[in-house]
Amino acid sequence: MFDCSKDIRAYHNQEVTLPKTEQDRMRDRRNSNRERVRRGLKRADKPKPIEFVSQGSYAMKTMVRDPDNDYDIDDGVYFRKEDLVGTRGAEMTSLQARQMVRDAVDDGQFKQAPEVRSNCVRVYYQAGYHVDLPVYRRVVTSTFYGEEVHYELASSSGWKRSDARDVTKWYEEERARSADGQQFRRINRDLKKYARSRRSWRTGILSGFGISVLLAERFRQSGREDLALYSTMLAIRDRLNWDLEIAHPVTPGEYITSGAHDARARSFRDKLTDAIDTLRPLFRSDCTRERAVKCWDKVFATTFFSERLENEKRAAASAPAIIGSAALLSSTSAAANAVRSAGGGRSA
Repeated sequence: MFDCSKDIRAYHNQEVTLPKTEQDRMRDRRNSNRERVRRGLKRADKPKPIEFVSQGSYAMKTMVRDPDNDYDIDDGVYFRKEDLVGTRGAEMTSLQARQMVRDAVDDGQFKQAPEVRSNCVRVYYQAGYHVDLPVYRRVVTSTFYGEEVHYELASSSGWKRSDARDVTKWYEEERARSADGQQFRRINRDLKKYARSRRSWRTGILSGFGISVLLAERFRQSGREDLALYSTMLAIRDRLNWDLEIAHPVTPGEYITSGAHDARARSFRDKLTDAIDTLRPLFRSDCTRERAVKCWDKVFATTFFSERLENEKRAAASAPAIIGSAALLSSTSAAANAVRSAGGGRSA
């Protein structure tokens, strides 16, 4: 395969991973929402949360750049079960808990009011992205062996045993277990970027979480970044050819996909096949760098790779002129020094 490893690394660093300025803005929004929730709950004389926990791709550090700022930040709000009671002392329903958090975070400053969703409270921002606030309760059960603690999500179907921190822990364990944890995360981001490279794909393709699970199953480490990406694409495509179902990594008996013929998983498989076919010319013995970067451009629907090559050519073309100018300056300086050493030049 024609070596474009440096190009893939450059694309990841410049076009895929989030810049620090964007990360800082997201963190500030997240922290502002936390303060809104605290103030709103206190103002309404509601229970105080025991903690907030970042979740999802934000916590796993797998978020990718989006030209439309279509970012989804998950930040769980946790309460004690015994604190979540209504005015008459009855246990709060999952809907009441979400409504309570929605009312708390809505301080009237948003152009679009926060809304209760099936499994969270969603806060919208004009920049294009949103923050989801899943609501959890901490349940303590006394057993023969002592106290046991688990967490439940306020979902549309009621209180459901779940804790997104388990997913973050699972991901970090998979990353640590891989042959190259840093490359594991980079390839994860590259695959998510590919899945969102066309706007028309976004509503019908596998979720970022589903892609992360498949990566954990089929990651192929390599000393070359381009080979790692290609080989992982191929391995995931072949896996989906065999089975479109994707089991949830931390919830036994639960699936990310919806059945053996899941449309989103099938769409991702087909798009991977398209990418693999597009990269076929890179395996020809007569493949040129120009041809190779055009193929990568087509995969990611970008002009980044071709533009990078053109910039390299311009830099190479200007290098002799720069070297020549430096040599001329050096020789001129040497000649002047020689004249001075011989006593020549102007007299005072």
